[in-house]
Amino acid sequence: MEIGEAERINGEMAELARELGIGPGMRRHILLCADQSDPQCCAKEDGIAAWNYLKRRLKELKLDAEGGVYRSKVNCLRICRNGPVMLIYPDGIWYRNCTPDLIERILQEHVVEGRVVESHVFARAPLTSS
Repeated sequence: MEIGEAERINGEMAELARELGIGPGMRRHILLCADQSDPQCCAKEDGIAAWNYLKRRLKELKLDAEGGVYRSKVNCLRICRNGPVMLIYPDGIWYRNCTPDLIERILQEHVVEGRVVESHVFARAPLTSS
């Protein structure tokens, strides 16, 4: 690939990232194990329902690109029980059993108010700046 072509592609990708809210204003990244190719942590339907709820509520609450919260649906977070499993960075908080009801609580308490929903946390691995 020529340098000019790489710069063009990088520019296009950077613009797409800005449109999606990826950049300096990004406060959190939520990863949700949903729609797995080999569902083990929860029924496929439960994972899809959780994902659809998360997407809709982030938009309704203006927490998505406008509010600095990015979301990613992942095939597997390798914790194959008590799903759907959700991971929130940079906090590094891992949640279990993320039904739509719990997702609403996590969005309100953790994402909006900054209080972790301790009753469903099973691991912590915060990102640190070093």
